[in-house]
Amino acid sequence: MVVTFHVTGGERGHWAVLQVSGELDLVTSPVLRQRVHDEVAEGRHSLVLDLSEVLFCDSSGVGVLIASRRLIRSCQGRLRLILPAQGAVDGSHVNRVLGALGVRRLFDVHPDLASATRDEPRPLTA
Repeated sequence: MVVTFHVTGGERGHWAVLQVSGELDLVTSPVLRQRVHDEVAEGRHSLVLDLSEVLFCDSSGVGVLIASRRLIRSCQGRLRLILPAQGAVDGSHVNRVLGALGVRRLFDVHPDLASATRDEPRPLTA
């Protein structure tokens, strides 16, 4: 079975939204890293990563998420992740991986796009 990786972009209010689907691994994580860097380079410092359709995430994918947080934070921006309790077949794989590694607490996590883009963006702290 071949799983296609996609990153599509859009905007919702003050937020840039990147929807990610497929497997986030050593081969595909550079694509997401570049898309995040492109958004920041274009002046979008309030970013939502919709990871609800990511079927698999390895350490490379986690590294990209942590690096994205660091980059957005350096710009006094805001990063939010969409990681639903259920989705991407049997539940958010990324949510489980981040929880198992103990780094989920580093992220502002939301169950859906409406929740993630509800209020005005505020800079990341700590």
